[in-house]
Amino acid sequence: MSRHDTSDLIFRRVLAAFPITVLIIVAGIFFELVYSSLPSLHKFGIGFLYHSIWNPVEENFGALPFIYGTCVTSLVALLLAIPIGVGAAIYLVEYAPVKVSRVISTLVDLLAAIPSVIYGLWGIFVLVPFMRNVVQPFLGKYFGFLPLFQGPNYGIGMLAASVMLAIIIVPFIISVSREVIAAVPFVYKESAYALGATRWEALSNIVLSYGKAGILGAVILALGRAIGEVMAVTMIIGNDPKIALSLFSPGYTLASVIANEFAEADFPMYLSALIEIALVLFLVAIIVNILARLLIWSVTGAQSAEAVK
Repeated sequence: MSRHDTSDLIFRRVLAAFPITVLIIVAGIFFELVYSSLPSLHKFGIGFLYHSIWNPVEENFGALPFIYGTCVTSLVALLLAIPIGVGAAIYLVEYAPVKVSRVISTLVDLLAAIPSVIYGLWGIFVLVPFMRNVVQPFLGKYFGFLPLFQGPNYGIGMLAASVMLAIIIVPFIISVSREVIAAVPFVYKESAYALGATRWEALSNIVLSYGKAGILGAVILALGRAIGEVMAVTMIIGNDPKIALSLFSPGYTLASVIANEFAEADFPMYLSALIEIALVLFLVAIIVNILARLLIWSVTGAQSAEAVK
């Protein structure tokens, strides 16, 4: 074997060690979470996921309120953030002047880098009073016939947490979607214009169709951030382990219960239950990413099949 072949083999094996290291770290985290949550797993079994009682005094633990709070706040946040994020990305790429686009894009990137505790403080002093005095009275007055907008108006609660999550994840959707839309070959749009398409028709039929896989990836990335958000949600969601249909009610999420109660876990079963919550959050994050990858593959696969035809 020549010196060139030996160096190439060594370099290839060194590079192969990096992804293997990532797999070892992920596997180590998973097995540590499983091992530390074994007392809770043995005592509560699968019922831990669908029991709604969380009573540390009696050592009775169920994760359903936290799973419910995580799903509700994340989905409502996505419903609020997707139109704003994708719409802003389209405007920045297709309609905004170059100087305006650069300034706004820089500000969006800065928003994505702000620590979540700062968002939480802003939420306490600005968002919660605004929700209590303006948004929730309006929703209760005109949409109070719906169970989602009934109940006492505290300002804090799942609706406030959802709005906060939407504000946090919007920069991620804008940044990724902007890059995806900007990457669409200009010749495709020129071809559409040559065939008599309007700007809206070229945008909806060519640009968004070409970039839908990347935009979907941006949405899933935002969903992962929303599911795992801790401090900002903990500070304004109310931290009440109950299941309520109304968005005005206080709630809890998987991430916030770990942050809020970990220091209080002064006996083994309590600590084990919280670590099992972490295990559930870990598995949810993995499942979300797998589903995202499958959706992206299905979209890109369909595009490849159409290109072959």
